[in-house]
Amino acid sequence: MTVSLSTPPGMFQPVPYHHVSVATGGRHISVAGQIARDEHGNRLAPGDLAGQLAHALRNTARGLAGAGASFRDVVRLRFYVTAWQLEKYGEFMAGIESVVEELGIPQPLPPLSCIGVDYLFEPDVLVEVEADAIVS
Repeated sequence: MTVSLSTPPGMFQPVPYHHVSVATGGRHISVAGQIARDEHGNRLAPGDLAGQLAHALRNTARGLAGAGASFRDVVRLRFYVTAWQLEKYGEFMAGIESVVEELGIPQPLPPLSCIGVDYLFEPDVLVEVEADAIVS
């Protein structure tokens, strides 16, 4: 399987991700929205966007690994963030950057969307991560 990430000329820069991914392979993997909970459902990093994002990405990595994939196979990421404001950008990026090396997340990131929402399924959940990957 091959994932090719790119940002064609004329697309907005600089951003910490590529705008386009092209993948070949036979299996499509979708990891449902992951949050900052451990395997027992315990809350992790309450009130801390960066900490919750790091834990949610770790859970996403576990989901990918369970299907025989890694972040190198990801073609699209979606982040849902409660009460999004531009002022949260630094903390949001700090959460990602804190686990890039640990989880082997490519830099620049795969194509992504950061979607501001009013509320996630529990009031203490600040961020949720979804991933789509392709493997052979």
